[in-house]
Amino acid sequence: MRNPFIARNPAEMPTRNDLLSRSGLEFMQAVAKGELSGPPIAGVLNYTLHLVEPGRVAFRGAPRFEHTNPMGGVHGGWYGALLDSCMACAVMTMVPKGQYYTTLEYRINIARALPVGIEIEALGEVQHAGRSTGVARGEIRGLADGKLYATGSTTCLIMGSPTG
Repeated sequence: MRNPFIARNPAEMPTRNDLLSRSGLEFMQAVAKGELSGPPIAGVLNYTLHLVEPGRVAFRGAPRFEHTNPMGGVHGGWYGALLDSCMACAVMTMVPKGQYYTTLEYRINIARALPVGIEIEALGEVQHAGRSTGVARGEIRGLADGKLYATGSTTCLIMGSPTG
């Protein structure tokens, strides 16, 4: 699994100019190449950026013991964060230069329990990219077994720079 540079403090994060001076696809490609740091949450939740294409983004990772609930299962928030990340970043690849996005809403459905340590791929694919909204779907599958563990959908709000 590729381990890109993950920001460990605010000074290592991409700047607003890093974001707005390129298209969303160019921004995501810069993160994939390690030219810009990845988000700190990727380190906390143990996932890395694996694929960036127009309208498609995939992350790979594996839940750890720290991601379990009191019953010993992988917490639903882990599935949600991975799906939110891959789906919203897929929308980001369709955002024009000078604009950015935020998740407006997302929904997940867990199909089966994911064992701790199982390597997965979370794939997000854009279904609609308009001027003000983007819609994407996502799924989490086991890398070795191809089993479907969860699905999701999102709507993202696409915005212009508040300063220009």
